[in-house]
Amino acid sequence: MRPYELSLSAAADAIRARRLSPVELADSVLERIEQVDPHLRAYVTVTAERARRAAREAENDIAAGRYRGPLHGIPMGLKDVIDVAGEATSAGSRVRADHRAEADSTVAARLSAAGAVLVGKTHTHEFAYGLTTPQTNNAWDTGRVAGGSSGGSSVAVAAGTATFTLGTDTGGSIRVPAALNGVVGFKPTYGLVPRHGVTSLSWSLDHVGPITRTVEDAALVLAALAGHDPRDPASLTAPGTEYRPVAGADLTGLRVGVPRTYFFDHVDAEVEAAVRRAIDRLRALGAHLVDVEIPMTRYIRATHWGLMVPEATAYHETSLRTVPELYQADVRILLEAGELMPAGDYLRAQRARTLMRREWARLLRDVDLVAAPTVPATAVKAGQETITWADGTVEGVSDAYVRLSAPANITGLPSLSVPVGHDAAGLPIGMQLLGRPLGEKVLLRVGHAYEQSQPVRQLARAA
Repeated sequence: MRPYELSLSAAADAIRARRLSPVELADSVLERIEQVDPHLRAYVTVTAERARRAAREAENDIAAGRYRGPLHGIPMGLKDVIDVAGEATSAGSRVRADHRAEADSTVAARLSAAGAVLVGKTHTHEFAYGLTTPQTNNAWDTGRVAGGSSGGSSVAVAAGTATFTLGTDTGGSIRVPAALNGVVGFKPTYGLVPRHGVTSLSWSLDHVGPITRTVEDAALVLAALAGHDPRDPASLTAPGTEYRPVAGADLTGLRVGVPRTYFFDHVDAEVEAAVRRAIDRLRALGAHLVDVEIPMTRYIRATHWGLMVPEATAYHETSLRTVPELYQADVRILLEAGELMPAGDYLRAQRARTLMRREWARLLRDVDLVAAPTVPATAVKAGQETITWADGTVEGVSDAYVRLSAPANITGLPSLSVPVGHDAAGLPIGMQLLGRPLGEKVLLRVGHAYEQSQPVRQLARAA
């Protein structure tokens, strides 16, 4: 197996045992970028010299006995909304074409302190305001969308051009592209991972989290990211914890909620079948399945948009009025729509979120987590604007992709997307696990148990 094919945990074990050099790993990943990124376009910029320098420093530190832990010497990509000192953060927009970060974001600083090696900044849908990332091609079929807005980050992991990446998630932007590219995407509890130095889309919905090859890898990255930062007003003071799931696949006694409604409505038949097989696998591992009713489903979409649209517009107020021509048409339309939204609608969305959080808390008293599809369909063809369901209903692609992921953003609940198979066209399918606030360890345990019971996944075929 070539170094770029290794999972984070496998690479970390090899580096710690001195079977693999951080320089060798970085060179392998950079060569992989040169080989496949021209047709995948996951990266907006590749920091090759920076990466080689950091890899040499990691190698020297480890040789001198200064090993920092499992991220030391591991190549990573960061979504181009995350500040890294001295590097551009364009957020995929001409509006910020000249922006260069003066300081590290909190997450970049924490990963650097852990010894991770930056190989580049990954493409995002402009200002993270979209579900397709049009600059980037799907890692399994370059004629299909990568998903968004963390499309570049997901494709990089799926293609082996980064061992792990970070994305951001406001309505599904980590989990959607992770599912569409066959990798693991983890949106933690709101406030667990600080957002200082990360370009905002919607401050009450934004999350930062890892995209990885395996659930264990996600746990290793989350351990480096989590923790209070006073510069983020929403940052939690929850104590740090060890997230790495223990070996073993016994889920005896765990109660898994299976939705009767909403999460399986207007879902592709192959997606539903794959996710239900995965849920049945959880039962075979000892979990008890419980039918659950998802609360306030008729208000989910309106609440999500009612929160996100005005908050995004407020963030962009000055530039929208001074340089509107620099925005892409799809994002500009959404931002302008936010200027027309009455304050009363925003306040009603806030009240609806409060009620929704209360109802989800009640639901999660009866089960330990909920299992459902991450997205209702696999990756659509590039340029496709709608999906037609079996009953003739027509739905916009972005509306379809956000529909199942938005509840975790509205409520702030942790949500983990795990690959659970492919459709007849060979495109990946994801299962979403939603848990209680600060219930990351339970989700990681369940996702890891499922993953350990399945064959080892390979890198994406288009790569």
